[in-house]
Amino acid sequence: MKIKDILSQGKPTLSFEVFPPKTEDKYESVELAASEIAKLKPAFMSVTYGAGGGTSQYTVDIASALHHQHHVTALAHLTCVSSTKEKVHQVLGELKEAGIENVLALRGDMPTNAPAKKEYHYASELIREIKEAGDFCIGAACYPEGHVESANKIIDMDYLKQKVEAGCDFVTTQMFFDNNILYNYLYRIREKGITVPVVAGIMPVTNVKQIIRSCQLSGTYLPSRFKAIVDRFGDNPAAMKQAGIAYATEQIIDLIANGVNAIHVYSMNKLDVALKIKENLSEIL
Repeated sequence: MKIKDILSQGKPTLSFEVFPPKTEDKYESVELAASEIAKLKPAFMSVTYGAGGGTSQYTVDIASALHHQHHVTALAHLTCVSSTKEKVHQVLGELKEAGIENVLALRGDMPTNAPAKKEYHYASELIREIKEAGDFCIGAACYPEGHVESANKIIDMDYLKQKVEAGCDFVTTQMFFDNNILYNYLYRIREKGITVPVVAGIMPVTNVKQIIRSCQLSGTYLPSRFKAIVDRFGDNPAAMKQAGIAYATEQIIDLIANGVNAIHVYSMNKLDVALKIKENLSEIL
């Protein structure tokens, strides 16, 4: 099923992200985690894509297993800045052959150890090619706090509009920890004439060091209430996991209460995190 059709139903939806292994010896454990999360019957599951297409076959394989074996709608990520057009079209062909209808088109992070390929510069270029390559439902990323590389939020919103005009059907936000940031963002993009569905990306914090590093790289704002939780429970992994899940759950409840129905959880392959959030929202969903 196409994700744009799932989102058009106007009901609260919960989806999860998984990421493929970097090496073959880890594939079985990741596939198992993905299959267990699939049993929670999410609206869809996204499968990430390694830099330069390093995990492209694993992405296709896991997405295909979710689709065919677990009957869960799969969203395959595809990045372009470290890839060639030949590689991109090879992966699109594999996805089409596997029956995957949904692709999340991303520029991807600029490589640090090697020069970027010259064939793609922006996600909008990739979106146009996917649009021409077949009948895919195309998602893209958006940044409520502005992309860290954008000069300002106005320019960042112009890039978002280019993605929509290129053919993307919905957008998923980068993680955020203050819902007011998203509400303000939604108002601004609607004023700009961007009307595609927005899926809210929520990150339950279970690893303090990892999240602090991620926030430093992405420029994500950490509200004082969240910082207090990290300061109090950060040295106790079990307590931090419980508090992080509770914080994410409260965010999701507030979002749904305010009309943001599409929730995508960056579950980091953690079944226990996905399960607890699903349980916390059982009656709301």
